Formats: sequence, C-alpha cells, structure tokens
Amino acid sequence: MTSTRQPDVVGLRRCSIRVKLLHAVGLMAGVVLLGATGSGVQPASNPHGPAISDQKIVPRGQMSPTVVPKTTRATRGTSRSDNKAPSAAVDPAWARRTARAAAIPLPALTAYARASMLAPRGCRIGWTTLAGVGWIESQHGTLGGRRLRRDGQSSSPILGPALDGSGEFAAIGATRASARWHGNRTWDRAVGPMQFIPSTWRTWQADGDGDGSADPNDLDDAALAAARYLCQSGDLMVGDTWARAILSYNNSTDYVLDVYTAADAYDDRTR
Repeated sequence: MTSTRQPDVVGLRRCSIRVKLLHAVGLMAGVVLLGATGSGVQPASNPHGPAISDQKIVPRGQMSPTVVPKTTRATRGTSRSDNKAPSAAVDPAWARRTARAAAIPLPALTAYARASMLAPRGCRIGWTTLAGVGWIESQHGTLGGRRLRRDGQSSSPILGPALDGSGEFAAIGATRASARWHGNRTWDRAVGPMQFIPSTWRTWQADGDGDGSADPNDLDDAALAAARYLCQSGDLMVGDTWARAILSYNNSTDYVLDVYTAADAYDDRTR
C-alpha cells in the first residue's frame, strides 16, 4: 500500500485557482444544505456570495482520457436507492501504477476508479474528483493514523462530531436506524471515509464492491454513493455543474477550492 500525503500545491498556483473559482462559484442565498449534503459536518460559509456563473470549472483529470482506467463489461446504475452493484472491473496494472504515482492507497484508488465508471448514465465524473473529496473528508480512510484495509474498511471507524447544534453545526437527531452506524442514540454523526450523514446514506447508498451489503464505512460503497450523490447535479463536465455538485456536498466555497486543488494535484501526479 502506498503512503498517503497531502497533494502538493504551489502557492501561486493555488492563489490562481482560488481567484478562478471565486469568480465561478458562489453560495446561493437561502439554501440550507446542512443535514442534506454528503458530508454535513463542515461549517457553512457566508451564504451571500456571487451567483454561480456558467464558466466551466472542472479539474483537468476529469477531461483527460489518460486517467480513465480500462474496463470490462461496465454497466451503469441509474437508481438512487439501488443497492445492487453493477459489473465493472478496473485494470489492476493501471490501478497499481496510478496509485503509486498519486500516493493514494491502492484500495482507495480502485474504489474511486470503479465508482467513476459506474456513475449514473449521462453523468461523467472523474476518479480524481472522487479522490479529491476522499482526501478532504478522511485522507482516503487513513485519517488520524488509520490504515485502509484491502476490503475498503479503515482500521477503525471514522465518525464526524455529534450534530447537536453546537457552534456552526446543524442539529440532527439520531434515529434507531441511524444510531446503528455511529452508536450515538441522541445525535447523528457523519460516517465513514466519505462522511455521509445517515439520512443521506439511506437515499444514496450503494454496494460498490458487490459483496451484498451497502456500508458507509466501506470506501468501495461510499465512493459509488458519493458519485451518485454528486451526479444529481448533472453531467460534471458541463458548464458550472462540477462546482455546483461539490458545493452541494459541502456548502463552503473553501471546500470547493480544496477539492479542486486536490483533484488537480492528483491529475498532475498521474500524467
């Protein structure tokens, strides 16, 4: 397994990306996303930014055919709640080579690539985008010194803080069904390497590795669920859809910038 390190970003290049994104991405006033987003545990930023423009903001890896893995018999899922895993295969040699170059654990890289191939029909989403989200949310399941196992599970569960309404966090009460994922019977918590709130997971859950279960703690499952969630915004290659999709995952312009920066860095490493 390769080591995980933060994507390298040159200061001036990051500044340029920030300016570009801030021109293209804003938060729409009156939209409340906490509790309905994929993550839901990051503080929301000022909701009165500029309107989202039609400028195309897409990490380069999204568009490069060189980062698309070879596939065999790939079929795409179309149902939000369909837990059955479609059939797809990632070229092992490509995965090993790319994981090593990107410094992403091999099980994580494979999960992102498979999820990219199995995204809903009509939605193009690059593995680098899912890797950007996975890095920001949990460092690909290795947050806090954890180890990502071959089965896509972290060596210990990754849980966000209790969503108890304190500080800038939303207040989301736990249910009997949601408590099974995090053990808190009073307040919900985001779960797993892609940090799904249980209610969001219930809608977008997926069995990404075909083992017969959909588990937000399994990066194979969580990556495919994240792809489905992001694809509700549309084709991520079109216009401002990429930025809007990431913004829907976490209502913060800084979050969009961080995901973009990470995804772009992974593309740089694997060219």
